[in-house]
Amino acid sequence: MIILLHVIARGKIARSPEADLVARYEKRITWPIKFTELPEVGGRIPEPQTPFKTVLLDERGKDLSSEEFSALLGDWRDDGMREARFVLGAADGHSQAERAQADILLGFGNATWPHLLARAMLAEQLYRATTILAGHPYHRA
Repeated sequence: MIILLHVIARGKIARSPEADLVARYEKRITWPIKFTELPEVGGRIPEPQTPFKTVLLDERGKDLSSEEFSALLGDWRDDGMREARFVLGAADGHSQAERAQADILLGFGNATWPHLLARAMLAEQLYRATTILAGHPYHRA
């Protein structure tokens, strides 16, 4: 069974070059994918309906290679997870409580990335991970 990839982000992406990149990769991902936008402050993350894992994008997070990231998704899929949630916080990031509840903190290197660009980078990495798992030639080491 394939996992639902659920990107939950604070803030609106609106019309922008980053939104175009996200849409480009969203169309290419063959796994089910859903995007939920929340206001900068407030709003509630939707309750999961199935077994799930939570990934917080965080500057303190692990810097996984594309192969490691795809292996993680593959392991979760094989273990019966039905949803992988990727949560991008507001400008101030995530609270300590949110970090403690996450299954993994994921980072994109030591640099600080603009929020909208991080969303586009995540979409590309999700596409890359699913192509690696499918044995598609998109990913080359």
